[in-house]
Amino acid sequence: MKPKYQVILDDIKSKILSGDYNVGEQIPTESALQSMYEVSRQTVRKAILELSNEGFLRSEKGSGTYVSNQYRSKTGGSSHKKTIGVITTYISDYIFPSIIRGIESRLNEDNYSLLLASTNNDVAQEKKALEMMLSYGVDGLIIEPTKSNLYNPNIAYYLSFKEQDIPIIMINAFYEEIELPYLCLDDVQSSYLATKELITKGHTQIGLIAKMDDLQGKYRMKGYIKALGESKLRFYPEQIFSFNTETKQTLSTDLKDFLNKNRDTLTAIVCYNDEVGLEVVHACRQLDITIPEELSIIGQDNSYIAKNANIKLTTLTHPQEAMGRDAADWVIKKLQGKKDLPNNTYYQPVLIEGETVVER
Repeated sequence: MKPKYQVILDDIKSKILSGDYNVGEQIPTESALQSMYEVSRQTVRKAILELSNEGFLRSEKGSGTYVSNQYRSKTGGSSHKKTIGVITTYISDYIFPSIIRGIESRLNEDNYSLLLASTNNDVAQEKKALEMMLSYGVDGLIIEPTKSNLYNPNIAYYLSFKEQDIPIIMINAFYEEIELPYLCLDDVQSSYLATKELITKGHTQIGLIAKMDDLQGKYRMKGYIKALGESKLRFYPEQIFSFNTETKQTLSTDLKDFLNKNRDTLTAIVCYNDEVGLEVVHACRQLDITIPEELSIIGQDNSYIAKNANIKLTTLTHPQEAMGRDAADWVIKKLQGKKDLPNNTYYQPVLIEGETVVER
């Protein structure tokens, strides 16, 4: 359990970093803070003293305590070498090492430092990561949004970056509520091409597995529906399997149930990504469903796990390292004062044939 003064310290710091308390603004008096947090004056003073030492507050005798921005010069912002913050949902899994490698190689070319954090697709962890980046005083930020298809409670922090003119660019997805530059795969097109490939091969009963708390899942479903519509194929809600970050824990079991239920109708499945595609392969083996004879499978993202699996998954490309390089390049150019940089970039996916699709 946190000490009481630490709770006050963290809360005031959050309010400063998110813009609830602005620079130069007077914070509530010691007695008001005592009442707000139900603590002793000594506890309040300890929190204020520490925040003052860190450069978040300054006290004026006989006047009160005010918000300061000295913390920015106390941290990385004062060093000659510029630092770019990078926040992704995951670091060591799936396509993320390649993206980070691309960012790092571009930053190294101009002697920039990298400060890395991950959120595990959890908004509370995203809040901590954003506060860390603001406290550190990063010169720019590259971020992959957390649960990008849901309302995000951390928007105030993003607006705080904008207000401070700290260049910020999103990768893989974006928040529809706020206007920030982004680099994304054309997810609609990716799933559209996957579905179209299966239709071309003669499949008419095509399922979809979609992750619905991320924007990529929403757009990949859109591409699937678009391809079905163009080919005059009926959309069957029962052929859609959706999951989210939390239910991913039981994905293996839930997929088996879904495949069992649909084994007499489905001949093909478009998967949210390669990771899910290989989960389907695994479930099919346990259910004695042969691939691709009984069920054709298409993944998405052309990840290293698709390349190294014991079955070569049919998939679609994702820019990965190029996206990382481009994101770092955008931030560097912004810091150099370049104008007319693109506000959004979509990379076009390309189908990569594997062993998991067969003609009907």
